[in-house]
Amino acid sequence: MFGSIVKRLFGTANDRFIKGLDPIVTAINAMEPELKALDDDALKAQTEKLRGRLAAGESLDDILPEAFATVREVSQRTLGLRHFDVQMMGGVVLHRGMIPEMATGEGKTLVATLPVYLNALEGKGVHVVTVNDYLARRDAEWMGQIYSYLGLNVGVVHPGVSEEERQAAYAADITYGTNNELGFDYLRDNMKFSADQLVQRPFNFAIVDEVDSILIDEARTPLVISGPAEDSSDQYVTLDSFIPLLEAEEHYELDEKSRSVTLTEAGTEFLEERLLEAGVMESGSLYDIQNVNTLHHVNQALRAHKVFHKDKDYLVKDDKVVIIDEFTGRMMEGRRFGEGLHQALEAKERVNIQRENQTLASITFQNFFRLYPKLSGMTGTAMTEAEEFSSIYGLDVVTIPTNLPVTRVDHHDEVYRTEREKLNAIIAQIKECRERQQPVLVGTVSIEKSEYIGKLLTQEKIPHSILNARFHEQEAYIVAQAGAPGSVTIATNMAGRGTDIKLGGNAEMRVLHETAGMTDEAARAKRIAEIEVEVREGGETVRNAGGLFVISSERHESRRIDNQLRGRSGRQSDPGASKFFLSLEDDLMRIFGSERMDTVLQKLGLEDGEAIVHPWVNRALEKAQHKVEQRNFDIRKNLLKFDDVMNDQRKVVYEQRREIMSAENVQETVSDMRHEVIEDLVARCIPPNAYPEQWELDTLHEECSRIFGADMPVREWAEEEGIADAEVIDRIKRYSDEKIAAKTANYSAEVMRNLEQQLLLMVLDKQWKEHLLSLDHLRQAVQLRAYGQRNPLDEYKREAFDMFEAMLGSIRDELAMLLHRFELQAHQAPEVPRQAGPMQEGNADPAMAPNRPGPARNRSSVFGAGAAAGGAAVAEIDPENPETWGKVSRNAPCPCGSGKKYKQCHGKLN
Repeated sequence: MFGSIVKRLFGTANDRFIKGLDPIVTAINAMEPELKALDDDALKAQTEKLRGRLAAGESLDDILPEAFATVREVSQRTLGLRHFDVQMMGGVVLHRGMIPEMATGEGKTLVATLPVYLNALEGKGVHVVTVNDYLARRDAEWMGQIYSYLGLNVGVVHPGVSEEERQAAYAADITYGTNNELGFDYLRDNMKFSADQLVQRPFNFAIVDEVDSILIDEARTPLVISGPAEDSSDQYVTLDSFIPLLEAEEHYELDEKSRSVTLTEAGTEFLEERLLEAGVMESGSLYDIQNVNTLHHVNQALRAHKVFHKDKDYLVKDDKVVIIDEFTGRMMEGRRFGEGLHQALEAKERVNIQRENQTLASITFQNFFRLYPKLSGMTGTAMTEAEEFSSIYGLDVVTIPTNLPVTRVDHHDEVYRTEREKLNAIIAQIKECRERQQPVLVGTVSIEKSEYIGKLLTQEKIPHSILNARFHEQEAYIVAQAGAPGSVTIATNMAGRGTDIKLGGNAEMRVLHETAGMTDEAARAKRIAEIEVEVREGGETVRNAGGLFVISSERHESRRIDNQLRGRSGRQSDPGASKFFLSLEDDLMRIFGSERMDTVLQKLGLEDGEAIVHPWVNRALEKAQHKVEQRNFDIRKNLLKFDDVMNDQRKVVYEQRREIMSAENVQETVSDMRHEVIEDLVARCIPPNAYPEQWELDTLHEECSRIFGADMPVREWAEEEGIADAEVIDRIKRYSDEKIAAKTANYSAEVMRNLEQQLLLMVLDKQWKEHLLSLDHLRQAVQLRAYGQRNPLDEYKREAFDMFEAMLGSIRDELAMLLHRFELQAHQAPEVPRQAGPMQEGNADPAMAPNRPGPARNRSSVFGAGAAAGGAAVAEIDPENPETWGKVSRNAPCPCGSGKKYKQCHGKLN
């Protein structure tokens, strides 16, 4: 009660923050007349003027008013758009590393130009992150007019661009791209072998568009780059034939809330009998250690059949299983679920089963975006997730008032007993809207339901458009025309965010589509004029009819998704309305105990087609949604806790890789690693203060032979009087140093230094890849420790640290062995590999793990095929025949034997 009185007297914390922005907006507005009076050349000169102020010691905050006022004036001259005062407030919030929550239609794309320009003046680069490639290209081209006018260059990264184009895009003042592209480029950069191959420069500032979608919805699925593992196709097919034989409750238990399924004791026995008969298991129980892989495949096949549903979680297209994004309804072409789940779905749907993959590199979106020293984002729906933004990303959410009051009418939910009654009510509402030419946007939660509603509308002879994963290519155009008089648009989870729905239709989109290919300029101009008149008149018709009417066919598990759908109506004080139609058979209602409500309603005599409408129902549903949101937050938080363990190790490994690549040579590092291997080896075989008869001389001899390729007389050394471990270490070190010195004299110091660098990177990558696989296995195994009253996270931390220490030892050991055993033919220069391969890129986590195939890249080895095993020589080259040289590093000696570097000889650019 006291809190409510304080709020009435002083306003909320949000209100006070917004009020504190007024002086800044006033300062910006005061500069408008002065800037408006400048000619184009003088206005363009503002960039150098502001950069000069920064160079003189002023801060970004000092120049903010003038920079924002400059962008506003340029926007008016180039785009014909003037930033509102509330947009200026949004720009300040973004610049301060916060999230402005701005309603749909408030011009968030234009708001971003303000902090983007301001921060780009430092020359450190600004990244604008979008949810799809279409928006990245559109916004870069559209808003790029402002930046180009002011002398800044803009780059775009999207699938298919070359490495050189990527480097240029990241070197630009402003770079647009999707969260996936930026994340994969980061991982790929940390798998390269030379500093000049890197595409990204150090991170500075990122603005994330639709920040809730990227940092919340997609944060449950880490980015993964993977390579092929062994083929298990036959096992998936065999197991798939048994799963349909299982009966619910008797053989398995399904928990729809957590989307998990587990075998009962009877189900386990049932499967064990059939697996033994089929020869998949040779003996024992499914839970025996030798059958752990079979158990993993069984669990994934069970999930594929009982948890994942066709046309909701995935669809089948061109003999492939294609994932559907549960939040946008879009197809995620090329992405794959991880942990063998995708293969299980392929077996279920009888399509070609592709091989599983092994993780080569991975990172969560949480840890990726926390790499930016300064991060901000914008969306229309962030306040419901404010706790998560604050606790994980350190981002505060500020609600920005709308430029004009919202006049949309949000009706109470209507709850029906059955799905049939609900759909009948939706069709009746659509008919009522069409009679007055009011456009309707219908939101659904799955492709299956959107197509079923479409089928009902077809039966009623009602024209409509369906926007879902099957038709996402036409997404922007369909959404843009959803405000035309009498139109009916069905959208899955409000795909198409980023495109405004304008009442009467979108004239620009119609002109683009309807005049494409018209060569007669007079006819084209006439058609454009007709379209503009039609849209203007259509807008008046729609406003008189009540604006866009948004209908939702059920509640989503997240309030944010419902708010996004509602927010498509009533932009910029346009009239509009929204209503949610629910039934007790909906997933959310059913999961949260609608059986009891159904019984009560039947006793009360609720008639067929009659709905319950009451504010209490709305509140009860929001509480249920809040529970689901909290559970999803806990899942993401738990995922992050485990990934933070790996992230600490990832930082160390990637930092070491960067240092190795940028170093002129790594001779001292490699020498230290060789000596550490020797010291560790001798310490194992000759323990301190041990008598000679306790020395493990056979082991020491074998290890010296394996690592150094030398038959060292360790037994003779042991017979020498007074010899100790320090003397043995010195003798082995001398041998090692002499052998490396001889190789250096033979191959030249430059070749040797180049080779040491490349070998170190390759060994590091190989061991890191195996370490990631071990961590995956560990993570699955530690969950069972909870049954022993041990905290799985603590167990994971402890064992992951031990494994990391072991990995570092393995790196030193393997590097020492390769350095001592490799051999090169005369004039053969080691070549810098461009990238590890073949690889796939995607997203993965223990529950949902999509992987997107990337272009395969061949890896050129720096030593011969047999070198690692025993030092086989590289194929012979002819100094007089360049065709036999293969790919030569530009800094390596030219194979012709001239003594010059390749880039100064045969590799010279004309």
